Amino acid sequence: MSVLGLFNYWIFVFLMMVGFYILISRGNLVKKIIGLNIFQTSVFILYISMGKVTGGTAPILVEGDAVYSNPLPHVLILTAIVVGVATTALGLSLVVRIKEAYGTIEEDEIQAEDLRS
Repeated sequence: MSVLGLFNYWIFVFLMMVGFYILISRGNLVKKIIGLNIFQTSVFILYISMGKVTGGTAPILVEGDAVYSNPLPHVLILTAIVVGVATTALGLSLVVRIKEAYGTIEEDEIQAEDLRS
């Protein structure tokens, strides 16, 4: 296989590393949630890429031998997208509550405030 034939996997690795880097390098809670979303999107791309079969058709029975693509990974990703949106909304609502309680969304300042009290 050529390198271009693995384009989806290169995108997966790139997005995963970008999301992971944002997650561990930033102290801002909103940026951490964005990093998690990028990481999650890379996993979606991986599952969708693995679910595609070259030359595969929809799983509808026809006469003769046919190669079918499995629709299960795509269905699971649709469910994961819905869960991801709900998780992001919950995370952002928690960030709003943290901002109200501490006056900041920077992780270092929140930890310093906890040590003072």
